[in-house]
Amino acid sequence: MNNFKKIPPIVIHVLLWTFFLIISASQIYYRIGSIPQDFIIRSFTLILAFYLNFNLLVPYLLLNKKIPLYFLVLLAFSFFFSFILHEFLPRPIDSPPNFNSNNFPKLPPPENHGPLFLNFRGFFPSGGLLLLIFTLSTSIKLGLEWFKSENKRVAIESEKVNSELSFLKAQLNPHFLFNSLNSIYSLAHKQSKDTTNAIVILSDLMRYMIYETNKDLVPLEKEIEYIKNYVSLQLLRLKDSSNVKLNIHGNLKFSIEPLLLISFIENAFKYGTDFTGKTNVNIKITIDEELLTFNVFNSVTHQQPKTKDSGVGLENIKNRLNLLYPNKHNIVIKNEKNSYEVNLTLKLKTL
Repeated sequence: MNNFKKIPPIVIHVLLWTFFLIISASQIYYRIGSIPQDFIIRSFTLILAFYLNFNLLVPYLLLNKKIPLYFLVLLAFSFFFSFILHEFLPRPIDSPPNFNSNNFPKLPPPENHGPLFLNFRGFFPSGGLLLLIFTLSTSIKLGLEWFKSENKRVAIESEKVNSELSFLKAQLNPHFLFNSLNSIYSLAHKQSKDTTNAIVILSDLMRYMIYETNKDLVPLEKEIEYIKNYVSLQLLRLKDSSNVKLNIHGNLKFSIEPLLLISFIENAFKYGTDFTGKTNVNIKITIDEELLTFNVFNSVTHQQPKTKDSGVGLENIKNRLNLLYPNKHNIVIKNEKNSYEVNLTLKLKTL
């Protein structure tokens, strides 16, 4: 198929017309025993009519919705071609001029060899054949224009989706970075011995974000490792992490869109820590065949006022899910007075 697309269109046109002329000529010869002298002229007249309609009448009239003018011009050209060929070319005959059939014995009629692909009698100026040529060229041109328009529409839609995803990722990365830097700042402020370890973990996280997330899909195993590193970074800064749980089960030999789940986890740590430093976050990821089930639960305290960008990450991830997994995901968010829970099911893609 790819090799076929590389063939220049003019070569395809020449081959198709050559095939058409060979078949027509062979059937005419089979029928009457010779090829008429005007066969080539009549054939190229048909080809001229085809490309006149294909390259001029359809693009400039029919596709511009000048339908009455199109049919009027088409009718005029039909009469023109018929008139020229009728007046200036000899009509096919079955016997030579001045032939007196009374002087010769009558021959039996030729055997009927079945219908012809192109019967020479009435070959031109047959209005039916000319109409067939115009109809064929119109149909092919309209089909090609529809195909071109459809490809353009798909390309525009794809570009739109890619632009939206790039915008969403551009918002997501700074949001993640600010949260991580706040965590390290908290450790440094306390002069914690874990500060160095936190910087190493952040370095691994940033390396993943820079070198891996520019791909459409990443191995699920790497995305899970990224989540584990993020949770480890949070555990370093928490005063009480006894109620932080991360459970992962199932086969990780699938692929997933990068940075798809992290916003929910960031949100859980942000609002799952009370004023005493106690954190209650429970994360479960289960993969059953191609279905990923993601659940994150966190308690909610009213000590943390919501800022202007509190919901930025969550809105971004919802938009990404709608763009990347249409009809292949289901998300349910329970926002209770003292808790917040996200349940997401997602059909994964195989590696």
